[in-house]
Amino acid sequence: MSICKNIKKIRNNIGITQAELAARVGITNSMLSQIERGTKVPSLPLAIALADELHCSVYDFITGKEQEI
Repeated sequence: MSICKNIKKIRNNIGITQAELAARVGITNSMLSQIERGTKVPSLPLAIALADELHCSVYDFITGKEQEI
C-alpha cells in the first residue's frame, strides 16, 4: 500500500472524518483529500502532525504496519 492509502486506512480505522482531521492539523479538507488520493505528498512536518492526530507514527504511513508506541 502507498503512504496515501495508509493515511486513509488509519484515519478510517479510528473513525475520524477527513474534515475533522484536516481541521485539527490546519489544512483544508480538499488538501487532505488530495493527499489521501496520492495527488499531493504531505511535507514532513505535515506528516508528523497527521501522525500525532491519528495516534500513530510516520513509520505507520510508510509501512502500513501499526507499531506499538
